[in-house]
Formats: sequence, structure tokens, C-alpha cells
Amino acid sequence: MNIVLVVLESLRKDCVNAYGQPPWGKVHTPHLDAFARESVMFTRAYPESLPTLPARRALYTGRRAYSFSKDDDRQAGDSVDIPGWGAIPEDQGTLAEMLKAAGYRTGLISDVYPMFAPSSNHWRGFDQWSFVRGQQCDPYRSGPRLSQEQLDYWLPAEMRGHPLPMEVIERSIMNMHGRTKEEDYCAPRVMREAACWLEQNIDAEKFFLTVESFDMHEPWLVPEHYRRMYSDRDGREQVASSYADTTKLPPELLDRTRANYCGAVTMSDRWFGHLMEQMRVMRLLDTTVVIVTGDHGHSIGDDQFMGKRGYPSRPVVFDVPLMIRLPKGRHAGKKADLFVQHHDITAEVLRAARVRPSSAIDGMPFLNDAVAGRAGRRDHVTVGWGSAATVINKRWWFNAKVDGKGVVLHEMKGGRPLAKNVAHKHPHVTRKLFDIALADVGGVFPQWLVELAPDDPDVPGSTELAARK
Repeated sequence: MNIVLVVLESLRKDCVNAYGQPPWGKVHTPHLDAFARESVMFTRAYPESLPTLPARRALYTGRRAYSFSKDDDRQAGDSVDIPGWGAIPEDQGTLAEMLKAAGYRTGLISDVYPMFAPSSNHWRGFDQWSFVRGQQCDPYRSGPRLSQEQLDYWLPAEMRGHPLPMEVIERSIMNMHGRTKEEDYCAPRVMREAACWLEQNIDAEKFFLTVESFDMHEPWLVPEHYRRMYSDRDGREQVASSYADTTKLPPELLDRTRANYCGAVTMSDRWFGHLMEQMRVMRLLDTTVVIVTGDHGHSIGDDQFMGKRGYPSRPVVFDVPLMIRLPKGRHAGKKADLFVQHHDITAEVLRAARVRPSSAIDGMPFLNDAVAGRAGRRDHVTVGWGSAATVINKRWWFNAKVDGKGVVLHEMKGGRPLAKNVAHKHPHVTRKLFDIALADVGGVFPQWLVELAPDDPDVPGSTELAARK
């Protein structure tokens, strides 16, 4: 049996029409919708840790990355300073290595620059890895530099409160030089390269192909015809993420941001369809498991914020799509509400391939439970992001800093389940959920991570944990 894993960076679950729609209206995803109809579709899928690289560490190894190790932080040659943002530890085997040892031919097609930054090693175990160049801060081009007029066009004055957007915008636009048609953008290039890999490796007895597409990550640079599907207004361009309050952002810039993001979703959907059509004409769909997921979503005016963050955590960022198409479309249309995390996908792939992990992993297989309608092995998930932990079960959404402060608790029922913080009403619930987070990371948060917690702003109305009794 063959296995294809597709990871779509920054894809909001509510922007896949099969799951619903965002507050501002429907997003066109006909190919993902068609895939959902042929798949087992999961409604409670979450990362193990976030953002980009920690999520992939868990997905690629089946091991928890949270509560992180200080030694993994900030690898040489990478300016990102986020807990867990490091290479896959050398003593952890990767999914690709395990499958390769079992006779699978392995391939990775990706444009996710952090995976290929200096000192990273996310390509371990792949017989072929292809890095599609040009995304965001990839040093793909060093010039020509942008003029002040060009910078003013791509980055409105309202988005200049942080130096990062300026750096990202300049590098991203330099990397765009030479794009004259849609096929020059990264999502088309990734999916076409993946389709080509299938053609070139048709002689493989069995294969494992991972496809990573980054185009839904900011800055949202898309051909104009995709943006105009969602906003036909002329006006100022806006492709960056402010990581700030949006209440003072002019409505036309917020509208433009959403239109560019939705355009990136629709372009990515179109070229995902190209990959699926390649599998159909090569008659691979009867012998291949295809898994589609995302790493996280992105707030675009949700809760009056633009960006992604671990505190306060929100479903728009933490809920991820997960769809698994089985050979010949078995169990098509099945929906499952059991809890699944990224490292469980690793375990499920190994189970489906009948491969024993090379060392102990934390993920747990889940597909048999899903198709049988059973509750699954998890009664909750713990998701880590920096110095904050989130615990989610069927009743509660709990979020707090690892020092026990800034507690937020929401009850998962009603029309607006995350509208009100009820932590002060349920102190012993918050204590219990924090203890669950502790247990999931081995019983203690490292002191260096605790020391980072005060740097996070408090949420109005939040509280501290109740003392143990």
C-alpha cells in the first residue's frame, strides 16, 4: 500500500467549504470538498504543539515536542526565537526513516522554508527531497531591492508597527521577481513537482510521499484573479499580518487581507486538484492512502486580532482539518468526532503500513476506532505553544500560562462557546485541567519555559489556578 501525506500550511478549517465557512463568507474549495466526500473526515483534530516547526516535529516523529527543550531553540542560521523551533533531535527516528527501512520509497516535496533553513534536518529519511524555493524569508534572491515606493505599496502605514513585516515583505517581493503566470507561484510548483515525483517513481513497489505547501502562510501573495474572487475593489494592497488588534484597522484593509488569504486557499485547492487528478490517471487511488491536514489556522480579524498565537488560544488557529481517503474510497463520507493530534497521524501511518516504530512514540492509531464509530483512545488533547498550554475536552476549553497564571476557561456549548471566560466560576476544573497538561508533558514544565510566561500579556478577566486540596 502507498501513502501520500499532504500538509497545507496555515489552512483554516472553516475555510474548507466541506467543514463550513468563516464569518465573512464562503471560500471556494471544490477539490478539497470532493476529496472530503471520498474520505473519512475528522472534526476534532488538533496539533500537538505550535507553530510551524514544532507542529512538524510531532507529525514527522510521532513524539511530543511539547514542553520543548531549551537546547532545541534557535538553530544556527535561523533568526526565529520560538520555543520548540529547532531541528528534529538526532535521537528521534522519523516516519520517513522507519518507512524507508521497511522497503518504502520515500519522497518529500516542500516549499516550507523553515524546514530547510540552516541546521534543520526535516528531510531525514527521504530518498528524494525537493525544496521549492522562494517562500517568505528564503534567501532565494538578494535583489533587486525594493524602492520606498514599492515598500509603501506592499506594506500600508497601518501595518508598520513591527520590524518583522517590513523584513518579510521585502524578502518575499524580491523572491517574486520573475513570476509572470500562475504556474510560477509556489503552490502550483509544489503540486506539479509532487505529480512529477509520482510519475518518475511509478516503478516503486510501495511509496511514501510527503507534500508540504506554504502558500496560505502570510504574506498572502496571489495572482490578482484569485483575490478578485473575494473582493473586486481596487485600492491599497494588504498582504501582511499585523499580529495586533484590528479594531483600528481600516475596514477596506481588513477586507483586502481576507480576500488575499481566501485567494491563496482557492489557488492551493486548485493545484491540490491537479495532484489528485494525477493519481487518478495513474490508477493510484485504488492502492494509496491519501491524508490531508494542516498545521494551524490564522486569525484575520477574529476576536479583533490578526495573526496566530498560543495565548489566548482559539479554535480558528488550533482546530485543523484532517481527511483520510482510503484505497478505493472505502468508508467515504464517514465523519468522526474522536480526538486526534498530529503525532497520532504518525502512529496511524505506521499501523496502516504494518511497520513497527524504531523506538517508543507518543502517538496512538485512531482510524479503526473512527470507522467503527468508537470514542477513540483520547478523552482530551493538550496543545503547547511557547509558554502557554491549552487543554480541550468535550466540555471545556482551557488555556493558561505554564506558571499557572492568566487562566482562561470556556464551556464548549451554546451559540458562542468561547465568548465568556468562566474560570472564576470553576476553580477546581481549572486546577484539574492544568494538572492534565502537566501530566502530558511528563509532570513538570521546565523552569526556563516558566520564566518566559510573564512576558505574555494577561487576558482581561483571567485568573490564577486554584490551590490544590
